[in-house]
Amino acid sequence: MPAFPLLAVDIGNTSTVLGLADETLNLTHTWRVRTNRDVLPDDLALQMHGLFALAGAAMPRSAILSSVAPPVGENYQLALRRHFSIEAFSVAAGNLPDVSVELDQPDAVGADRLCNLFGAERYMSHHEYAVVVDFGTSTNFDVIGRGRRFLGGVLATGAQVSADALFSRAAKLPRITLSAPQSAIGKNTVHALQSGLVYGYAEMVDGLLRRIRAELPGPAVSVATGGFSRTIEGICREIDHYDETLTLRGLVELWASR
Repeated sequence: MPAFPLLAVDIGNTSTVLGLADETLNLTHTWRVRTNRDVLPDDLALQMHGLFALAGAAMPRSAILSSVAPPVGENYQLALRRHFSIEAFSVAAGNLPDVSVELDQPDAVGADRLCNLFGAERYMSHHEYAVVVDFGTSTNFDVIGRGRRFLGGVLATGAQVSADALFSRAAKLPRITLSAPQSAIGKNTVHALQSGLVYGYAEMVDGLLRRIRAELPGPAVSVATGGFSRTIEGICREIDHYDETLTLRGLVELWASR
């Protein structure tokens, strides 16, 4: 049975990213939808079918998924089995024998972080180490060693979560868009909030990257991915590359390496 198009599904706490890859392992279509834990398998099948039809894309013949939002991953698997006759491969530390997870509890690592390990490999040609900064509901710093070693990392509060917490506890503060202002010194409340939330967050990212690099025995390349990476692109001084599709492409590379 033909394996392509290959459907890759990255299920996060806030949003789910789907992509179709062709025989060359290149992503031909990508979509981003809201993660909803209440949506049932039949609803997910309708949603996927609608996305494929709107894009004029061929129906998938195989699938791989990572999920940090149970039971959404299980519902996607059921939807693919019932309506597309596909048994999706679900990413977990236990079913990746060529990956070394060097944590106290290896099974605790999120599936998306294992995908980042595969997605970062193309940036490691001249480096023994890589750090992937994944901006999602939380901001994950994934430290990777050559030879598919997951060495550990840092978990920080996501920028939007920080903003939501601030607005919920201070009734007079307006809700704002997370975009970089012209200068760090704010001349009004909105400007000051944007400075603190964007420039302050960028400094946190730079500071943690410097600390991580100082603890590694060799130079590390850094790659940013996730929605908020677009906002801090050009602001963070310690990030070498920006790659919005890194996790999704990592899923495709992982599937091909099995």
